[in-house]
Amino acid sequence: MVFQYTDAFVTIATINLENLVKFYTIFLIKEPVKIIPNVYAEFELSGVKLGIFKPKKTNESEFINSLKSKMSLCLEVSNLEDAIAHLTALGYPPPGEITTASHGREIYAYDPDGNRIILHQSKVDSG
Repeated sequence: MVFQYTDAFVTIATINLENLVKFYTIFLIKEPVKIIPNVYAEFELSGVKLGIFKPKKTNESEFINSLKSKMSLCLEVSNLEDAIAHLTALGYPPPGEITTASHGREIYAYDPDGNRIILHQSKVDSG
């Protein structure tokens, strides 16, 4: 038997659904494409779907301690400084400095629930 899938998306669990959906609506400058009130919201991003859901009470404890998670929402941006300014205007300035790597520049930021967002600007080929 061959494993098959039809789609892929990233989800973020939160007990503060309304607050996090509002943050991502403003941050991404787009409305969710799918909403189930008090349960789920889904954003259609370039190449991936971002789902935000409220876990059932019986599963909440699994998601309470998500600090220092190894998963990140990475967004490729065309202008890193503009993206930083946008997050800062929302009240969530990245706490660190821009770092430079062989693949480009990036900075870590965090949403209202403390989930890591990596803003990345690819290195421009000069030749």
